[in-house]
Amino acid sequence: MTEEVRRSVTVAAPPERAFEVFTAKFAAWWPPTHHIGAAALADAVVEPFAGGRWFERGVDGSECDWGVVLAYEPPTRLVLSWHIDGDWSHDPDPARASEVEVTFTEVAGGTRVDLVHRGFERHAASAARVRDGVAGEGGWTGILAGYAAVV
Repeated sequence: MTEEVRRSVTVAAPPERAFEVFTAKFAAWWPPTHHIGAAALADAVVEPFAGGRWFERGVDGSECDWGVVLAYEPPTRLVLSWHIDGDWSHDPDPARASEVEVTFTEVAGGTRVDLVHRGFERHAASAARVRDGVAGEGGWTGILAGYAAVV
């Protein structure tokens, strides 16, 4: 079993705004270098319902799935499946997808956003590469800092 990755950031906004920026304005804060499609990233989309898609749209209009929205509970919780393997390619098999859970908790002066990426063992042989990638410098720590700057 590969250890989960936990990251937190506090933003100076109420939970409703923090959730909206995380979901509806995903492309405003997601690093444009973090894409898996052949074309450069034009947009990143989280569809606002359980069962929705989480995907990128390239500048050429192509789309590449990243996962599925497993839970969409504004303004407190979002759970996404992570269908990206250790080679940073889409893997459509849900049995080989890890999960990203994000919670939004009101605190004095804003919202604490807690992210837990878990279930890396589902990626089988590439579990350690996926975990190391999202835990590393260009992973969730830096990505959440970019998110906080936009909120």
